Amino acid sequence: MDGEGRSLGDLLRFERPPPATPASRRLRRLLLLTALATVAVDVVNLHYAAEAGLALAVRTGWALLRAFGFLFLMREVRFGRLTARPLGLILAVTTVFASARLVQPKEGALLPRGPVVAGLIVVAALCSVVLWQLFRSPAVEAHLTRRRPRRVVPPWVLTARVAALSYSALMFVPCLVALGTLFGTPRLRPEIAVPLVVSWFVLSLVTGFIAGLISFATLFGHAWARLLLAMISAFVLLVQPTLCWLLLGADGLIRDGVPMALAALLCLYGLARSGGGSPSA
Repeated sequence: MDGEGRSLGDLLRFERPPPATPASRRLRRLLLLTALATVAVDVVNLHYAAEAGLALAVRTGWALLRAFGFLFLMREVRFGRLTARPLGLILAVTTVFASARLVQPKEGALLPRGPVVAGLIVVAALCSVVLWQLFRSPAVEAHLTRRRPRRVVPPWVLTARVAALSYSALMFVPCLVALGTLFGTPRLRPEIAVPLVVSWFVLSLVTGFIAGLISFATLFGHAWARLLLAMISAFVLLVQPTLCWLLLGADGLIRDGVPMALAALLCLYGLARSGGGSPSA
């Protein structure tokens, strides 16, 4: 009973963050600046957009959600969690793509307007500095690794899990964009496009649910979970670019297929790098 009581007490105990360090404070301020810059750049892109529509609204909303992602990343850094690294990697890469999705050349010109290009450069630079701080700063590494976790999990397993958790959102956003094309001029005949969009929507929900469960099982070193997660990653790596190409064209393939490919490849790489060993209890 005492053992059970202590276990229950551990679960209900309020987790306190470790003392902040100068490096962690600097990184959190940088993350806040990146979040604000992301919002500002998205507003600028929206202002200079040639025309509004469902696709632009969906992609703008998705890009703005990145700001909340950086705020959550600030919390992970504050609590000194190693998940800050894979989360920061995926968040930084997809943020650059999310902002680039909104960049549209001005009419009759090859390049977008100056403020749009400058904003994209600022976001890319800030995301690069965030990644450098997370992966190359010894002071930040010391902050993220000085607290013993409840369960020792290989860092690359955490990377694979965070990448897998992004699958649903990365599928759902272009699916909504494809849904908007059904009310205009779809690339395919309606009898083909409608079933594809509906299947895409269902796949995004099912994939997110299954990938979340399976990736959680990988944290405990189960070989079957690693194999299933690898199969899911290979599946989305094939299906997402194909659907983007069929329903959204080359533009959708670049804007929405590439981020999914990067997330799936990162998950597969994380599984390969982590090996087959079980984590220590």
